[in-house]
Amino acid sequence: MFTGIVEEKGSVRYMQLTGESGVLAVKAKKVLERTKIGDSIAVNGVCLTVTSLQPDGFTADVMAETIRRSSLGSCKVGSQVNLERAMAADGRFGGHIVSGHIDGTGVIRSLTREENAIWVSIGTSPQILHLIVEKGSICIDGISLTVAKVEEEGFQVSVIPHTGEETTLLEKVPGDSVNLENDVIGKYVERLLGLGKSEEEKKESGITMEFLQEFGF
Repeated sequence: MFTGIVEEKGSVRYMQLTGESGVLAVKAKKVLERTKIGDSIAVNGVCLTVTSLQPDGFTADVMAETIRRSSLGSCKVGSQVNLERAMAADGRFGGHIVSGHIDGTGVIRSLTREENAIWVSIGTSPQILHLIVEKGSICIDGISLTVAKVEEEGFQVSVIPHTGEETTLLEKVPGDSVNLENDVIGKYVERLLGLGKSEEEKKESGITMEFLQEFGF
């Protein structure tokens, strides 16, 4: 589990793809501290398992499902990536619950300055957008952010200077892809309530609004 508080920006050494899967090598420093082979590191929000360690970097296997769901397949030598180690049990929970399991991608539509902040507008699919709520949480390329506006075909976040300096988000330009992970709480609620299912399917699950109200939810 992660928090969406990026620890450092790393750079891609190489991405070797064989078919639709491959190996990603990343140059890093801070996230290597106390990291062991088999540990998890979020790379642009994607939870990857460390398969080898070097004094100034690490490698991780990337499976086909990850390439399909995320933007990692477009990484090039020198690409900057956001890095975060899995949350320590005694750490502060500074962001929100982030699993590192990407739901899909979005596209940067615009970046607009407003005094000390930058508004970032992102377009995405209805499948992702329907779980995004104003003032709720969203993880963009591994960054925990608050949704400021929800629109018909996308949403907006407002980025403070510190976040802009410590992450890669403001280095993006219109047309660039970003990885998106919806708030996991919303996904569980949707599943439990059977939203998007037929009335017959909802009856089969046994979970209804009346059931939840009866038991105090």
